[in-house]
Amino acid sequence: MTNNVRTYLLLCGLAIAVQPVGGLAQARLAASATSGPQTALVRDGQHDFDFEIGNWKTHLRRLAHPLTGSTTWVEYEGTSVVRKIWSGRANLVELEVDGPGGHIEGLSVRLYNAQSHQWGLNFANSSGGAFGQPTIGEFKNGRGEFYDQEPLNGRMILVRNVFSDITPDSCRFEQAFSDDGGKTWEVNWIATDTRVKGEDDRGP
Repeated sequence: MTNNVRTYLLLCGLAIAVQPVGGLAQARLAASATSGPQTALVRDGQHDFDFEIGNWKTHLRRLAHPLTGSTTWVEYEGTSVVRKIWSGRANLVELEVDGPGGHIEGLSVRLYNAQSHQWGLNFANSSGGAFGQPTIGEFKNGRGEFYDQEPLNGRMILVRNVFSDITPDSCRFEQAFSDDGGKTWEVNWIATDTRVKGEDDRGP
């Protein structure tokens, strides 16, 4: 009987000693579940395109027939004028170039979304007279990448726009298409811009 009493008291003591530890663990678990992950600081990119405001000389290479296996490129020379709108949260680009492929006039309106911290790039060609599907994206480490999905020759493809090699007086823009879900990309539009020096080289 004495041994049974001692065993019973020992078990009760262990239960009392363990209970607060278990309760503390449960409390910590509950606190972590309710607090959730720490919100990461999101980069403000509303001035990402400030580098491009101004007047530029543009050299354009365009792939004549994208996603057909063609390797025929057409070259153009002309100008681009980039104007700041809404204190930098939007900008307007006017492209005008000429070459063996004819005359190209393009208009791009770029809009910054303060909620998503991303840009939407809207492009229209004077021959079409309407904006296409905007490419959406952002700049990271000095490189801007923007994507959308749109039809080409009866099937849906991915479109990628990239701004790179950015300096105070030059920059590079590429457009590429993918018809295999982004596994491979074919570049079809390469514009190299060089800033025009002068009193108004920063644009209006």
